[in-house]
Amino acid sequence: MNINFFNLFSYNFFQNALIGGIIVAIVCGLMGLFLILKKEAMIGDGLSHTAFGGIAIGLLMGINPIITALATSILAVFTISYMRRKKIATSDSAVAIMLAIGFSTGLIIISIAGGFNIELFNYLFGSILTITLSDLLLVSALSTFVLLFIGFFRRELLSMIFDEEDSKLRGIPTNYLTIIFDILTAITIVLSIKIIGTILVIAILVIPGLCALKLNLSFKKTLLTTTLFSTISTTTGIIISAIFNIATAGIIVLVLVTFFIITLIYKKLE
Repeated sequence: MNINFFNLFSYNFFQNALIGGIIVAIVCGLMGLFLILKKEAMIGDGLSHTAFGGIAIGLLMGINPIITALATSILAVFTISYMRRKKIATSDSAVAIMLAIGFSTGLIIISIAGGFNIELFNYLFGSILTITLSDLLLVSALSTFVLLFIGFFRRELLSMIFDEEDSKLRGIPTNYLTIIFDILTAITIVLSIKIIGTILVIAILVIPGLCALKLNLSFKKTLLTTTLFSTISTTTGIIISAIFNIATAGIIVLVLVTFFIITLIYKKLE
């Protein structure tokens, strides 16, 4: 062991990591559940790889990579939405196109800059134990906005998911809510990158919601259970990685997969 468990909570880096991890885990769990219900879970993978191009641009230009990643992700969301609306490409195909553009852009910029560096490597695979106070403040501010939106409009979002035409007839501003939801999806993806990296971000978005849905609970209980799965896995990953100096993202995903297997076994035995 590199760090004694009982001393962990006295370190600022660990406190920042734990607080930031819990906040992002809750946001990812909730947004991921709605993405699963909308059958758009893979948009998380597409946007995370698109964000990689934004991160590379930020590092090359000396701009905060989170800002450039957010800008490229939001641009990608609008492009995907436009292609779907104009029937240029199906949802999956539009996501695949943006994934290819974003990731290839990142690779080109990396080659121009002379290859990978430590900072870019951290964004690829996550490095929550290096989260700073400014990162934490940014994560907290953006997460608060996401949670407030879900809290105020969860009924409208559910109505849109299950019957969009009926929602329009009932006066729900589906177009505006869809745009805001897509932007918040991009924000959630970018928030997750510091914790779990661009490559594995899809896991923390999708697996907690899948685990909760397997239990066939009420929607409120499903929301709560989703956040529980994501929070426990993230907290466990942070603690284990801090003690044993193991990649945080890998442990988080391993715990999530374990939860998923347990829920599958539970359903079989039920």
